[in-house]
Amino acid sequence: MSLLLATTGSATSTAAVLVAVFGASAVEMVEALTLVVAAGTRSWRSAFEGTGAALALLAVLTASVGLPLAHYLPIDALRVAVGALLSLMGISWLRKAILRSAGRLAKHDEDAIYARTVSELGAAAVPPKGRDALAFMVAFKGVMLEGFEVVLIVISLGSSSHRLGPAALAAAAAAVVVAALGIVAARQLSEVPENTLKTVVGIMLTSFGTFWIGEGAGVRWPGSDLSLPLLIGFYVLVTGAMVLALRHPSGERETTPAGRA
Repeated sequence: MSLLLATTGSATSTAAVLVAVFGASAVEMVEALTLVVAAGTRSWRSAFEGTGAALALLAVLTASVGLPLAHYLPIDALRVAVGALLSLMGISWLRKAILRSAGRLAKHDEDAIYARTVSELGAAAVPPKGRDALAFMVAFKGVMLEGFEVVLIVISLGSSSHRLGPAALAAAAAAVVVAALGIVAARQLSEVPENTLKTVVGIMLTSFGTFWIGEGAGVRWPGSDLSLPLLIGFYVLVTGAMVLALRHPSGERETTPAGRA
């Protein structure tokens, strides 16, 4: 019986890690894709070069800093540090998702961000030939910033749960899906249910963060990994209650400038 519970708990934990990594990576990659496509309206060559340069730098930083740090830190210290990081990220995403669901904050609009970025890029002079430095930098910064968050999530979730390989594959799968969607409908990014994704991922990151802070501090969770679904359920209830408590009485949403997360 104990073996069955351990196997079930491990499978549940693995599934939760993969869903969290895939969802978080997809959100970040959609935001990066928005900027790459906008930069491509000036120069696709420079936009792709900026994307490639950012990916190369991320790979170097991950191999030289991220993986060794995750490998050599004591597991309990790693789990407390990772748990705190994931909790902060999850709470940040949840706060915005709750405010948007409650009508207190305008929803994130990728089409508006795309239009604003294209407008700003269009105001700058386009080089008659050769590389476009502005397009390169917009793509580079977008991919670098969003990619860095993906790397943090993959290393944090993967190393703390001893599932770094599956976590990396989940992120790669998200990249393939987002890239495919971008090729099919690069400018229809608003169709992605981003607020729903951020709510789900925020709940899962906060749940993992709570779980690993407890484990690193010596807390004995009932059922070990089987406590994760209970924590997720708890944060689902808390999120739903906060949305209801904060729901705008008039049903009107406050507006935020396009492009603000």
